[in-house]
Amino acid sequence: MLTLKCAACKNKLWKYRKYGQGALLRCHKDRITKIYSYETHGDKICCQCGQVVGIDKGSYLKMVHKGFTTKGTKINT
Repeated sequence: MLTLKCAACKNKLWKYRKYGQGALLRCHKDRITKIYSYETHGDKICCQCGQVVGIDKGSYLKMVHKGFTTKGTKINT
């Protein structure tokens, strides 16, 4: 389970179940288990401080690599 935080202000965004060892390029909405806080501006997903962390693509979020940090473990399959 990974906890995603804003890279700018370190505010918690959400908890996510990540499968596999690759980089976090997408967050599938059905794998987000707990939402702490974020804002939407059109199709952009932003932290409360204004940092863009992802783009809404329907069933998943395309993540902006420099917009967030992660802490936790990935699930090996």
